[in-house]
Amino acid sequence: MNTNLFVVLMAGGVGTRFWPYSRNAKPKQFLDVVGTGKTLLQSTYDRFLPICPPENIFVVTHEEHRMLTKEQLPSLSESQILAEPMRKNTAPCILYACHKISKINPQAVVVVSPTDHLILNESDFQQTILKSAEQAKNQDKLITLGIKPSRPETGYGYIQYIENKSTLKKVKTFTEKPELALANKFLESGDFVWNAGIFIWGVQAIHHAFAKYLPEMTEIFDEAAPSISTDDEKQAIQAAYSQTKNISIDYAIMEKADNVYVWLSQFAWSDLGSWGSLYEYSAKDSNNNVIGVDALTYETRNSIIKGDANKLVVTQGLNGYLVGAFGNVVIVCEKDKEDLFRKFVNDLKSKPNSSDYL
Repeated sequence: MNTNLFVVLMAGGVGTRFWPYSRNAKPKQFLDVVGTGKTLLQSTYDRFLPICPPENIFVVTHEEHRMLTKEQLPSLSESQILAEPMRKNTAPCILYACHKISKINPQAVVVVSPTDHLILNESDFQQTILKSAEQAKNQDKLITLGIKPSRPETGYGYIQYIENKSTLKKVKTFTEKPELALANKFLESGDFVWNAGIFIWGVQAIHHAFAKYLPEMTEIFDEAAPSISTDDEKQAIQAAYSQTKNISIDYAIMEKADNVYVWLSQFAWSDLGSWGSLYEYSAKDSNNNVIGVDALTYETRNSIIKGDANKLVVTQGLNGYLVGAFGNVVIVCEKDKEDLFRKFVNDLKSKPNSSDYL
């Protein structure tokens, strides 16, 4: 096992597009979304155990979910759970984690992974990580994993690469969530892949990239660095987050750097970003319904029926709907109207008692 390999699991999101199943108190990464008996966080953690020492796995999450993380991953030490005082997107959380890791091993190769994605063919995934890590060990490459697109998906980011004979290819451009016509062109061209949002790099390489493209954030975290892994860490990180801007690693670094590569990957992958994507990867009954609750269905097809264990849901005459009964919220809507879920949540925020439902 490669003791220089470290893993950072990002578990700080709120999963708005899975509302009302995903709530502020328990976002989707802490839920058993696909009915495997494990939460998405637990599945992601277990996926890395065969290739990474357990003490080298860190989880970055919001402070309010520190205890929930410990509850779901009890083998983690307190120092392996990095609690963010506020959500500032992926760049600050990655820089925080890489400072933590570089103190332990300045030659570390770091894998950064979301915790709310579905990955099948896990042995293929593990081999891809190990081969990418071998490419990153010289501390000179920033590698992202690319998935061959199977459809003109408008909800994913796309990577255009420069063709060569290797599986590892130099990145030419990034395009985030294109319109359908453009997504079709990407599919037809054959030199675009989906951006899986999983990164592999040497800790020195990513520190160099931060210094070049985010010098202000670098300076802020350099000030905090001496306090990391000491009793003063929480206070130092609170100060750092209060000063730094909200920005994603993709926009801040990956779209700008000239040493970005993509590894063309073969494993089955979904970011489980919507009810529609959950439907695609879930087991279905004879009427193509995904049933995740006690239910009686009549003339119902192509739908998701899901809810809490103590509820019975009865449906009739539905085609292509989501019916969900979660806690104090019942939702009935077309399952493929992905753009509406953010609207539902934003509209709800204007209600005086919105916190009861979010």
